[in-house]
Amino acid sequence: MASIDYFERKLDDKRRLTIPTELRNEFASGVVLTRGFNQYLHLYPKQVWDREVEPALGGNILEEKIADLNVKFRRGKTEAELDQKQGRVTIEQHLLDYAGIDRELVAVRAGAYWRIISPNADV
Repeated sequence: MASIDYFERKLDDKRRLTIPTELRNEFASGVVLTRGFNQYLHLYPKQVWDREVEPALGGNILEEKIADLNVKFRRGKTEAELDQKQGRVTIEQHLLDYAGIDRELVAVRAGAYWRIISPNADV
């Protein structure tokens, strides 16, 4: 089976993103949404967040780089479960505003997580 590394979606009126059927098992542990490094969002499977991101954020508390990363990724961070019927997750308005996303978005795999960007983004 071919892997999916890219998809485009329109959010519904309740700001819900429908994850493609082929990817839903990847998010069975839950979903973590955060701000990205630039004006886009990161979409993590919860198990990836717990296994890779949390340990990276747990470095020396007096190291400014670690503190900056904690602020970047924890500010506005949301965790949710996919709705079992349609595989949807709600994206909070403040995250959409940060990424400049109105209703349409593009999701691109970036290794173990996804970047969620506006279709007009110059990334």
